[in-house]
Amino acid sequence: MASPLRFRYDTGGWSDQRVRRELYGSLEDYAGVTWVEPEHELHGWDAARFELGNGDLALFAWRDGEAYWLGNTETPSALWKTNKRGWEEVPFELARWARRELLDDLYDRAPWLEEYEYLTWFFLPVLMSKDGTETALEFFKEHAAGFPNASRDAGLQFYDEFLESGVLEDHRETMAGKLGTSGRLDLTRMRAAMGEFTVAKLLHDAGYDLEPEIELGSGYALDYRVDDTLIEVARPQPPARRTNANTPIAAVRETARSKGRGQLDTHAGALLVVDCTSFPDDAWRSLRAEHPDLPYQPTLVIRARPDRGIEAFEVGNVPIDVSGTVALPN
Repeated sequence: MASPLRFRYDTGGWSDQRVRRELYGSLEDYAGVTWVEPEHELHGWDAARFELGNGDLALFAWRDGEAYWLGNTETPSALWKTNKRGWEEVPFELARWARRELLDDLYDRAPWLEEYEYLTWFFLPVLMSKDGTETALEFFKEHAAGFPNASRDAGLQFYDEFLESGVLEDHRETMAGKLGTSGRLDLTRMRAAMGEFTVAKLLHDAGYDLEPEIELGSGYALDYRVDDTLIEVARPQPPARRTNANTPIAAVRETARSKGRGQLDTHAGALLVVDCTSFPDDAWRSLRAEHPDLPYQPTLVIRARPDRGIEAFEVGNVPIDVSGTVALPN
């Protein structure tokens, strides 16, 4: 699977002539290319926008002693040995300019995204990636960002409003990349990725400062830390899609068992959050009514709906207080 869109950084000297010879020429040979003036100004830089015959897009900006390439196309050989830099590692004015250029292209392709400014900006490195554009667009447009039986607007607005908070902005590249840049639509993986955003919203709404992607000495990485509590998120498939564990209780128990035997068994007290957002209404109602004991504790079992918020129940001594954020059983 390819990675989200990042900049390539070069310290060599560049001129219009070299750009035409080593970049434009390479792109012309690859797919045919039109060198056009960028739509937006980048003061203090020379800049080029390359629109390829196959629909790809590339940007190049240079000034004395530094140059940056960004594109969802074949990288010209002149830049193969350059280092990659994230969006937060390049000059601010360059990142802002690139964002505007990419959004022009993205909104031409998917004008319905203009209503979701914060979601679009957050996931821009995936939405404009080399291999993930079509699958990411399909996931958001046709699958409501992972909410079953929800409208596109409701699902996307749910995450757009959360991302407006900026809570995950410092971790945008890592978190956006969880959606993946594969050319094949993998709903199970993509829904699981959005489950982590649901839990981030839950923690933020409950008043916690959260830190994502906690690398541990055990070799595992857990999804979040709040205060002194480690948190791992799991999103099981609905029972009807499982050959084993094909009841709501069995599905959640199997998820808790597998996580407890792997990532969590060496981290006593870590909280497991099982996200049952993929479960249909009847499966969730029966699970919540039964409130089953689980093989790993503490566990918080949740289910989100954009129009109804988040419901949950606790198993064991859950070390965080979400009572003001989710609907818990009386």
